[in-house]
Amino acid sequence: MRIEKVAMIGTRGHFRTVLRELESMPSLRVTALCAGGDNIGPIAEWCRERGHAAEAFDDHRAMLDRAKPDVLVVCGPFESHTVHCIDAIERGVHVITEKPAALNLADLEKFTAACERNASVHVAGMMFSRYDPGFWTAKKLIAASAIGDVRLINARKSYRLGKRDTYYHARETYGGTIPWVGSHAIDWAMWLGDHKFKQVYATHSAKENDGNGTMERSALCHFTLCGERYASVSIDVFRPANAPTHGDDWIRVVGSTGVLEARPNEVKLINPENDGTEPVEVSCDRTFLRDFVDHVEGRSQAPIDTAATLKLTRACLLARQSADEGRAVEF
Repeated sequence: MRIEKVAMIGTRGHFRTVLRELESMPSLRVTALCAGGDNIGPIAEWCRERGHAAEAFDDHRAMLDRAKPDVLVVCGPFESHTVHCIDAIERGVHVITEKPAALNLADLEKFTAACERNASVHVAGMMFSRYDPGFWTAKKLIAASAIGDVRLINARKSYRLGKRDTYYHARETYGGTIPWVGSHAIDWAMWLGDHKFKQVYATHSAKENDGNGTMERSALCHFTLCGERYASVSIDVFRPANAPTHGDDWIRVVGSTGVLEARPNEVKLINPENDGTEPVEVSCDRTFLRDFVDHVEGRSQAPIDTAATLKLTRACLLARQSADEGRAVEF
């Protein structure tokens, strides 16, 4: 199958990351847009400026049926992710979705069932930070046994609060800070560690959230992995407003023969060949969207596939359930 026609729903989350990649892939054209309960203006303007003849639709099903896109990019209201994705999957349309792909376990089961019925459809969650040079290099080093057997992982995801839209104020339209903010760090732990998750115990708090309804501003997750391995994920929206960057992303992976720490553009490594004082060269020669297209067109295997997308969504929802219920939850 050749990928040419792209449809997009909504402008929440990381839709601009997809648009930036589209600029370097002229064979892909945005041919259809749908607000899906959100504002589609920024994408419509982008299309006009770059000569993409995108037809606007009021209803996403009508868009899928009439425009017949090859790929649907889902960035609409969080609570609508599942229905938008399923409607595309059932029509054989490949999907790129903002995370979380589902806001509750019932929706996730429906999502999973649709994927199982349509196994040839490729679904990729927007875990873009895997492609940051630091995290990509960390994955390559771990895969090459630079630190031996992974035994312990500590990850951190911190954001500025900023001014949040009202949909962040309620669980029904936000989903919670663990699945929204924490999903990136949980993904690093799952991807870099590459070991089965068995249990999670998590806590979260909406204290000091500056009037943002029930939005949690801090969370901590403790995951038990197979083989007596452990991962902790710290999540907060307390990063000071004058911090040099919006986010603070970091992971430390402890192995049987070494330790590495990674940030988006940096890796520090201590092992028998490196005492940590020598800088590690970081790079990533691949991109999310190109990997997505190459996967669908049969040229290579994308590191973010349907299984990884569903696995991450489940981990986030189980961690949130643990924090809500104050108990450990089994995977």
